[in-house]
Amino acid sequence: MKEVEAFLEYLKFERNYSENTLLGYENELRKYYQYLEEKKIHPFKITKQEIWDYLKYLDQLKYTNTSVARHITALRSYYSYLKEQGRIVTNIFKTVHNPKTKRKLPDTLNYEEIATLLDFQNETTPRDLLCRCMFELLYATGMRVSELVNIQLKDIDLKERTIRTLGKGSKERIVLFGDYAKEALEDYLNVRNVFLKGKKCDYLFLNTLGNQMSRSSAEQMVSARVKKVAMQHHVSPHTLRHTFATHLLLNGADIRTVQELLGHEKLNTTQIYTHLSNEYLRQEYFHKMKRK
Repeated sequence: MKEVEAFLEYLKFERNYSENTLLGYENELRKYYQYLEEKKIHPFKITKQEIWDYLKYLDQLKYTNTSVARHITALRSYYSYLKEQGRIVTNIFKTVHNPKTKRKLPDTLNYEEIATLLDFQNETTPRDLLCRCMFELLYATGMRVSELVNIQLKDIDLKERTIRTLGKGSKERIVLFGDYAKEALEDYLNVRNVFLKGKKCDYLFLNTLGNQMSRSSAEQMVSARVKKVAMQHHVSPHTLRHTFATHLLLNGADIRTVQELLGHEKLNTTQIYTHLSNEYLRQEYFHKMKRK
């Protein structure tokens, strides 16, 4: 699998792919190579029929259309790389189309639910203040959790209420936050030294050892908070990102402004939130009708 390792290095250093994307590509290519080895098929000599057999194999494993589409996308990119390197003559996966997928609207929270999550009255321990700061920033900025845990102190401008962050593909952007997030950030900064344990760390969010908080730790804190307030709703850090975008549109924000704040390269990625805001309004209408 030397070619795969070289391909992943190329995506990481030449194309600036995110760690999540690289991990997904690695898993999909490993699955593909395992299949080829079992069937004694050379990856550089695979036929169209053998590709269809592989896709049938994925179907037998109960892979969804979305998962199969990710496999095809990864393999199309991989074979394109092999062609550029002169290892193959043609990219056979260019003739393989992704299966149609039904785009599922992402989960969001209504105003009542977000207020419940952000209600930290009488919760004043350093851990509480850290958690509140995380939630306020996720909702106020729409940042990805990977961006959140990579915030450094030098990236924050409290006076201008901005944070400089690196998004997908190491693309830099400036995100904004309001009064509530500023207050939560200041309260946390006042107790941040408690987490340092005498160490020096430039990252904003710290773990119990005084080091940079990991993405998984941040996700666990979100899950713990949801459980603590007994919310009957699946909530992840990305739910707050979706909620941020939806609430902006509901309050009259321009779609291109939301695109810029989210760090989306393409407008059609952001446009799902226009459907989401319409669905939100529909659900809120029926919810109010039931109360009557």
